[in-house]
Amino acid sequence: MESVTIKDTVIPKLGLGTWRLADKECRDMVLAALEDGWRHIDTAAMYANEAEVGKGIRSSGVSREDVFLTTKVWYDRIAPEDMIRSCEESLDRLGLDYADLILIHWPNPRIPLKESIEGLLELKNRGWVKAIGVSNFTSRMMREAQGYAGGALVANQVEYHPLLSQRRVLEAADETDMAITAYAPIARGRVSDVPVIQDIARKHGKTEAQVALRWLIQQERVVAVPKTAHRARLRENAGALAFELTPEEMDALFALGSASGRTVNMDWAPTWDPE
Repeated sequence: MESVTIKDTVIPKLGLGTWRLADKECRDMVLAALEDGWRHIDTAAMYANEAEVGKGIRSSGVSREDVFLTTKVWYDRIAPEDMIRSCEESLDRLGLDYADLILIHWPNPRIPLKESIEGLLELKNRGWVKAIGVSNFTSRMMREAQGYAGGALVANQVEYHPLLSQRRVLEAADETDMAITAYAPIARGRVSDVPVIQDIARKHGKTEAQVALRWLIQQERVVAVPKTAHRARLRENAGALAFELTPEEMDALFALGSASGRTVNMDWAPTWDPE
């Protein structure tokens, strides 16, 4: 599987997102993904499915060292001592000795960012996580956080798809040497209704979702974590690895993005970057 390497951290370009997967469905999808050759699983404490994710990983027979597991600390627990406890609880639920990547799930203006980054660094120092990062951070926050981390952050997970411009975040990723992990990578299905994407899909004999995913992972620093509860869709998503878009097609998809394409905008979200 294609991957991106940031500071010796090798991140598979496609991962299974598990938000809203629960119980046996979650366990079975994680197992199916690993059986089909996927090696990146994305979860979070807030998803309340870490136990099932861990069961899926452990029952797969795939060596732990071959699975890239991401989890996240909820924004109300990112003070250092809270973060340490949250990570310990996540590992207990997962039934694993370490996570490959742990992220601050959302920024929290009530907790000093410098202290939160210190908490992440402590988790890495303890060996509980292999790598550290953030999620839902703006370009300014990325630069500030990376400064506090001394360059140790490897990723920022944000909503990203052809309908949402993340130009400033991508620029910050280049400057700070971080990967961008794209959640909601098919814009909750909206990419299927876009004529430009439909035309490119027909040309390649692919689906609109495959085109959107291909556009993401064809960008140097971008990883995508589509969520699905269906094995057929899992295999469809994997088809994004089987073709390439032309430079002209990539540009046509970049041209679709705007600030108005966002589908996830929680009450506690930061003030997002302008287009």
